[in-house]
Amino acid sequence: MANDKDFVVAGAVEVGKDTKVTLGTVTSNNIDLATGNYFADTLAADTTYTISNAGDVQAFQLEVTGASVSSYLVGASYASKSLSVSAQENVPEDTSFKPDGTKMYLIGGQGDDVNEYTLSVPWDVSTASFDHTFDLSSQSSSPVKASFKTDGTKMFVLMDGNNRVHQYSLSTPWNVSTASYDSVLTSVGGQELSPSSMFFKLDGTAFYVCGRSNSTVFQYTLSTAWDLSTSSYAGKSFSVTSQLTQPDGLSFSADGTTFVVVKDAADIAYQYTLSTPWDVSTASYNNISYDFSALSLTAKGITFGDNDFKFYISDSNFKGVYQFDTGVSSRTITWPSSIEWAGGIAPSAPAGGETDVYTLVTDDGGTSYVGVKTADNLS
Repeated sequence: MANDKDFVVAGAVEVGKDTKVTLGTVTSNNIDLATGNYFADTLAADTTYTISNAGDVQAFQLEVTGASVSSYLVGASYASKSLSVSAQENVPEDTSFKPDGTKMYLIGGQGDDVNEYTLSVPWDVSTASFDHTFDLSSQSSSPVKASFKTDGTKMFVLMDGNNRVHQYSLSTPWNVSTASYDSVLTSVGGQELSPSSMFFKLDGTAFYVCGRSNSTVFQYTLSTAWDLSTSSYAGKSFSVTSQLTQPDGLSFSADGTTFVVVKDAADIAYQYTLSTPWDVSTASYNNISYDFSALSLTAKGITFGDNDFKFYISDSNFKGVYQFDTGVSSRTITWPSSIEWAGGIAPSAPAGGETDVYTLVTDDGGTSYVGVKTADNLS
């Protein structure tokens, strides 16, 4: 079956049309076309697909959700990349990133501000250049973490000076110079009197705070996503005192199954597993840590990035940010050689937590197929 030009199959599977959606099964990586014309699979391991029983099937679709090897700190290594921020801030507290890795935001404990940087190479801090700053001192002193809504229109800042989280709106997404205070806040003082870091769940329905008073991670719920006025303490927490006291930094994996903490005087990151994703009360220490003492860091914060392939440590000794590679590696897909892909290149596996859809067509009973990726990153 020749494919001389790139093309997109429109409406290969349409409910109520000539071809009706029938959910099929994928067993031992085999796509059995006798069972249906729409298949869904999650990559639990590196996968080599096979296709069987094409019969009279003319087209089918495969929905694949990516997964990662969740080692995080096991196999982690310094990427030999860093960024000095001393021209803007002498006490860098923690970083946050735009989801595509082209922007970084650094909270300044001395300047009481948030500083914005552009990365000419996504996720590579050595390519960062300073753009804008936004003064936070009108609300309080000693900001320790900024988190952003995934579309860049809201910013949330945790203040050690008053034990509160404050909410801001950005009139231009991801540009902190356009931020304005929403006059919305919530207190975490009932749980922690010296908060040091915060993490927002990626759908905006929860956030987590750790601090130096109780050495505990506390969980909060937002009944309306990204609306801090609807937040409340969830009554869930986890103590990290068996590993360290007075933690300074906290970050979660993208799927909520793991969090890590660091302390400025410990030079070690500790990893914890949540048996129920995003429920911190189900956490346990899994005897995994990463020692970065060779770099003589004074770690104030830690942040996962790039689909958990990287993490970043803010260092008040260096007055900058260090970049590390995690031990996470993506699953891979090996496609049948009978598929001729539009563009001539077989698509790679979706990243962890992302979902892609592929449409495949045959006109010779399954001897050959033409394939296209018809949906990218649905999650």
